[in-house]
Amino acid sequence: MTEHTTDGGRLLAPGEYWFEDLAVGDHYRTGHIVITDAHIVGFAGLSGDFFDLHMDDEFARAQGFEGRVAHGLLGLALADGLKNRSSVRIMAVASMGWNWNFKGPILAGDRIGVEVRVKALRLTSKGGRGLTTLHFSVTNQHGAVVQDGETGLLTRLRPKPDA
Repeated sequence: MTEHTTDGGRLLAPGEYWFEDLAVGDHYRTGHIVITDAHIVGFAGLSGDFFDLHMDDEFARAQGFEGRVAHGLLGLALADGLKNRSSVRIMAVASMGWNWNFKGPILAGDRIGVEVRVKALRLTSKGGRGLTTLHFSVTNQHGAVVQDGETGLLTRLRPKPDA
């Protein structure tokens, strides 16, 4: 069952959503993930980004943070992963790009989750697929927005039944 919220958007129930099933304002919340030291160190190894802010607690504290800060792109990657493993599944083909903002630090031990909202919908120029623009709001365990931004998803149209 899909519920309507007071802001006019629908809170999407678990399930699969084709392009035609979506409307601007539709939204859902993902599950959560706790950021660990292993995430930060592993991401540094994968990306080659061993900047002191991510690897050295004393350096990070000298810059005014509680401890070392997770890579911003790690937050983005985990937010996309939370979307992809959500019980709400948009029938996407591929990501078409990102416009992303880093609003606050993500620290080891933080628990992040994402609110995903449909911002725009349009058919591609060839008409065989849709372009769905999603807005992400990533919050920590305190409810603070630590990252936000948008992605464009190439989205599948519902298959037509055989005639």
